[in-house]
Amino acid sequence: MPSQNNPAPNAPERISIIGDGSMATVCALLLESRGFKVTVWGPFADHVAELIQTRENTRYLPGYRLPEAVRLTADDTGAFRDADLVVNAIPTQYIRPVWARLAEHLPDNVPVASVAKGIEQDTMLRPTQIIADVLHKSTDDPDKPARPMASISGPSVASELARCLPATVCAASDDLAFAELLQQTFTTHWFRVYTNKDLLGVELAGATKNVIALAAGILDGLQAGNNAKSALLSRGLAEITRLGVAMGASQETFFGIAGVGDLATTCFSPTGRNRTCGEALGKGKKLAEVLEEIPGVVEGVPTTKAVVTLAEKYRVEMPITAAIHQVLFEGLDPLEAISQLMTRELKPERVG
Repeated sequence: MPSQNNPAPNAPERISIIGDGSMATVCALLLESRGFKVTVWGPFADHVAELIQTRENTRYLPGYRLPEAVRLTADDTGAFRDADLVVNAIPTQYIRPVWARLAEHLPDNVPVASVAKGIEQDTMLRPTQIIADVLHKSTDDPDKPARPMASISGPSVASELARCLPATVCAASDDLAFAELLQQTFTTHWFRVYTNKDLLGVELAGATKNVIALAAGILDGLQAGNNAKSALLSRGLAEITRLGVAMGASQETFFGIAGVGDLATTCFSPTGRNRTCGEALGKGKKLAEVLEEIPGVVEGVPTTKAVVTLAEKYRVEMPITAAIHQVLFEGLDPLEAISQLMTRELKPERVG
């Protein structure tokens, strides 16, 4: 990555990134190019040793070299060394065990931003909620004030970010000052960051769009055409917006960058894991086989279970999500799922 403008005067100096996948690598490249002192911690010593030797994440983001200035470690005690800011890049379903492992080493008052997208299957918690829950349970002082938390989310395909192609995301937090700090920290001439006060909506949008992306991939696998895919995105947006509003999020969020923007990218990107998984299912492959073939975590699969549970809890009709759940876990044929959706009761169009 080419060098960028110097960080703002009040920006953090040292940043720890928890995770060693594609988004962790991209964050490291971006932040190092901005002049920050970056540490990347990985949970698996063998993978980190490989990264130290090659300076290239051949498993998840091949072709991009990590500068020597980026410190790589699998040492839990050194994960947050002198950190002013922590970025969580651990996939959602693994956040709890990883942060339980690291919690005792996290200094007080250091804020945390998460780039993970998903909903924890067993608890229905979002990434920032999982981290907050783990940290609360691990502290000796449960009355200690909560540290600032944020989500950085939006259309952000890692391979495109690594090439410095133009992209925009939201930094969402209940703490506006922290959102603005992240905006200053991450913004470059090719990566634009907006602030958003709707943390709930931004994280829900980032999670639920992966379910719709699975459906988009199924349509691709069945060669159902662009008309069908555009209809899917429209109606998919409607149902994830309904869920968000029922849970207390702002409808506006789902029509912004973190909502429809991320949804469109995820459903059309040829490299997206969720769309790719759906395409393979549409071509007749079994889920277990597909998950074995795709490197990294297909977050939409466990998130589908979580979203179905939330839809039942909040009494929100989500026919596309329900159909995907049937395909993934109940043996419904993808073609039959489309037929069921197309023959539902006729009604007026409703969004939100």
